[in-house]
Amino acid sequence: MATKLDKVEVVTVGVGWTGGIIAAELAKEGVQVVGLERGKERSTEDFQMVHDEYRYAIRYDLMQDLSKETITFRNNRDERALPMRQLGSFLLGEGLGGAGVHWNGQTWRFLPYDLQIKSMTDEKYGENKLSDDYTLQDWGITYEELEPYFYKYEQTAGIGGEDNPMGAPRSNPYPNPPMMDTPITKRFKNAAKNLNLHPFQMPSANMTENYENPDGQKMYKCQYCGFCERFGCEYGAKASPNMTVIPTAQKTGNFELRTDANVTDILYDGNRATGVRYVDVQSGEEFEQPADIVVLTSYVMNNTRLLLQSGIGEPYDPETGKGVIGKNYCYQILPGATGFFEEEKFNTYMGAGALGASVDDYNGDNFDHSDVDFIHGASVSISQTGQRPINNNTVPSGTPNWGQEFKSQSIKYFHRSLSVGGQGASIPHRENYLSLDPDYKDAYGNPLLRLTYDYTEQDRKLHEYISAKCAEILEEMGADKVESRSVSDHYNIVPYQTTHNTGGVIMGDDPETSAVNNYLQMWDADNLFVVGASAFAHNGGYNPTGTVGALAYRAAEGILKFREEDSQLVQKTRRSQLA
Repeated sequence: MATKLDKVEVVTVGVGWTGGIIAAELAKEGVQVVGLERGKERSTEDFQMVHDEYRYAIRYDLMQDLSKETITFRNNRDERALPMRQLGSFLLGEGLGGAGVHWNGQTWRFLPYDLQIKSMTDEKYGENKLSDDYTLQDWGITYEELEPYFYKYEQTAGIGGEDNPMGAPRSNPYPNPPMMDTPITKRFKNAAKNLNLHPFQMPSANMTENYENPDGQKMYKCQYCGFCERFGCEYGAKASPNMTVIPTAQKTGNFELRTDANVTDILYDGNRATGVRYVDVQSGEEFEQPADIVVLTSYVMNNTRLLLQSGIGEPYDPETGKGVIGKNYCYQILPGATGFFEEEKFNTYMGAGALGASVDDYNGDNFDHSDVDFIHGASVSISQTGQRPINNNTVPSGTPNWGQEFKSQSIKYFHRSLSVGGQGASIPHRENYLSLDPDYKDAYGNPLLRLTYDYTEQDRKLHEYISAKCAEILEEMGADKVESRSVSDHYNIVPYQTTHNTGGVIMGDDPETSAVNNYLQMWDADNLFVVGASAFAHNGGYNPTGTVGALAYRAAEGILKFREEDSQLVQKTRRSQLA
């Protein structure tokens, strides 16, 4: 029997970037917020130890325990989905701060084209550019509307960068200067300019100087140690929720954080959310937390799963194309090429998570797609994140996977190989979606989320095109041998590729084709907001975090507006009843 707690104004499910932003913005306005986080509490002090690649990058110490909760996966509806038993293709974070603790810090704004992709594509190329199997749609918001929220997130996170001539227009410069140029980034930029491209330094949440954000939270200059991705930063030099929005919420006195609180259900009366049910993972006790407003701020897949499990919204049906919960799941494709240099050596072991240079000439609709069989594209970058010895053994194709030759080639090319890669946009397809698994359950007896996903012809054409462009850049950089990446016949859940999953609870201006409005407010429950990359109607050519942050700030504004309007409505109803 669950213990019923006293009602609160707002409860958030997950305390990472989105949960932290919602909590901070509401708490600053005097709203009482309870944040439920299923993982443990942690801070900068937890990472003040020797860098341990094995613990964090190999054994995934900061990631979700798949023995308790995982997903199932299949390529198509004719297959039976099987549980993902080890972390591979993507890394599901867990603990206070979520993936914002162990991210690289590469921070982008999605393009104006991204947000109005359906209407802009139809206008320029006609409605038949892609087949009807691609469930392309606009986001229900324009870039001009979202732009102030992008900047607010960049100020909070201390993003450093420089002008991107092919990127989204900016009303304000970045709060911080870009990261340093290195011999590797300079070589990339020179090659790109020789090819008439427009290179720039990658925007970064790794601090380029000591920084104090508008809420008074301080972060410190990056040491370029090369331990960002999969690691927490012991210097406090990488923007994270734990360094920014969470302490901002806590200092107001209006925010209560509960860790080890795993939410299993949203309580729903058929019209509104009435609260959540959660389990204390330490004691096993179950609680019901009533709330006036419920905000889902967990990871993409968990946002979708909780709605499906709680019976809120119509589940997506690929057979009919109807329903919205689980619809438009998108991943990313990773085209690229690797260059091998016989004589020159590079200090690839040094770096930072967002140290790199990019070109956007092949992203969005920045080039004419009239004569190609795909839309969109990819940001193309060279990253100097810091190669670590266990996870990095780049060797030319044809080298054995073990033995003396593998060892000698690994040693030779550790400092003599560079990769140029693209983050390829993923366009939603009718057969790629999220649903509940009918067979497998988690440690609490609840259905696992089922992922049905495979590459499409759009993916393959885009991958081939961008990989060739990456190879051209490496050839211009002087590589002696260049090998382009190829896409496999089918997507596989291993090995690691990217954690940029999107969709499932998509936004839009039509309840028939979207789950939330442009404040990320559920059409089916006006006091329930679902915040995160689950709202993306498709995936773009960038890391999603900057756009997630912008949408979170807009959602916070929407919650405050709804709270005020709802309060006025309640008062009006009471006056009417008294009369």
